Amino acid sequence: MSLPTQDLNLSANMSPAEERFERLRKRLGWYLAPMVLVVLWFIPFPGLSVPARHLFAIVGMALTLWMTEAIPLAATALLAPSLCVLAGLGSAREVFKPFSDPVIFLFMGSFMMGEAMLKHGLNRRFAFTLLAMPWVGASPTRLYAAFAGITAVISMWVSNAATTAMMLPIGLSILAELGARQGMTHYQATPFAAGLMLITAFAASVGGLATPIGTPPNLIGIGAIERLLGYKITFFQWMGLGLPIALVLTGFLVWRFSRHCPMPAVSLSTNHHWLETERAKLGSWTRGQLNVVGVFLGAVALWILPGLIAALDHRGSSSPAYLWIGAHAPESIIGLLAASAMFFLPTNSQRDSFTLEWRDAAAIDWGTILLFAGGMCLGELMFSTGLAHWIGSGLAALFQSHSVVGLTLLFTGVGILVSETTTNTASATMVVPIAIAVAQAAGIDPLKPALATCLGCSMGFLLPVSTAPNAMAYGTGCIPLKAMMRHGLWLDAVGWVVIVGTVLLLGPSLPPKP
Repeated sequence: MSLPTQDLNLSANMSPAEERFERLRKRLGWYLAPMVLVVLWFIPFPGLSVPARHLFAIVGMALTLWMTEAIPLAATALLAPSLCVLAGLGSAREVFKPFSDPVIFLFMGSFMMGEAMLKHGLNRRFAFTLLAMPWVGASPTRLYAAFAGITAVISMWVSNAATTAMMLPIGLSILAELGARQGMTHYQATPFAAGLMLITAFAASVGGLATPIGTPPNLIGIGAIERLLGYKITFFQWMGLGLPIALVLTGFLVWRFSRHCPMPAVSLSTNHHWLETERAKLGSWTRGQLNVVGVFLGAVALWILPGLIAALDHRGSSSPAYLWIGAHAPESIIGLLAASAMFFLPTNSQRDSFTLEWRDAAAIDWGTILLFAGGMCLGELMFSTGLAHWIGSGLAALFQSHSVVGLTLLFTGVGILVSETTTNTASATMVVPIAIAVAQAAGIDPLKPALATCLGCSMGFLLPVSTAPNAMAYGTGCIPLKAMMRHGLWLDAVGWVVIVGTVLLLGPSLPPKP
């Protein structure tokens, strides 16, 4: 979804110095990545086997390409496992096995459901219905709260980029309306305009923390924990951690922007008529919208059901009902069944029109799926070759951290820092397996450090290139770079504290081995 009348091309809103830096960064990757590959390939690191050393070289090259974006991220995710096969680190069937991991199919199902919501305009109906409520126009703080809340809730189920693309035009329309009523031709240059755009982008990323399907790093962390630790995190369990974090951070965003990006004196209640008009344009509920809502609510109910059974049954995860659902209706299958159902449900029987068609499904973010799968390939090889253990032992010795609290603090911060320079998906792919390896090398329970690291990788709010929502909001031309960095730094810092505190207090621990 694109923003009408707004140029979302990031380079179009960059200063000449920023454009030169972006070109230099990508050009540097072209030359630096092969150099890293060759140098690491031949350095005889003490305690590192030859296969692990060769994998280290390939991982180093992949990290360089991911951070510089010299080639598309998904292309790097395909190149790196291919080089692993070429280097003899495993057969093609073994190396590319993670491409068929159930989490991949959960990705596909959730992305298709999100695409169906966008196709039938459920997002706009939801947004305008809430924004048109009379209490929203009572003050700028309530407008911030409404925008942040709506964006965060939608982002729990739809990708943060799609959510941002849907909410930004609504925000820009409100700004234009306010500017017209104030007689201002450049209302988008005001602090309130920057605040409204930033709170939209930031809330889209924060809301994704609440559910496993809210943002790709969540699924990456869940998949890595299940593969490497043998511990299954349920949908209900994740929400028990992610939802409180999302609520606290959304509240912080409302407080901060209300305080630091105030709106000039104006009665927002005058916009109520405009919002009601926009909502009226949506018309009555369509057959497609009803189909999507029914399928979506059914999928969410089935995703939450195992956790509810475990919580209500005294036998917990040993309950026969819990075990049956886990064996016959895992989360990935529910996602696929829900997406498949929408291909069957008609919206117009006479025209053979259905709720979801393949041309709609083909538009989902397949690149992110490939990036995720390629990262999983490298993560599994890091453990099978001993590279992860070697890195973990080295980091544990370097930071002298041998406690759950210390490693949770350390790797949450590492995840946030890495996410500033590369995508959240790529950072989670890189950092979560290392956090697990460091904890194992230190002889402590790795579950809490891994969970906190995964959540930390969804932070990263300093720069336009840190997340897709940041780039899209910056592309509106309303946000000075310094403002994004200043507010983003505060959100990163508060997010670090909230994530670490929540995971340490509420996070699960690995059961003792029999």
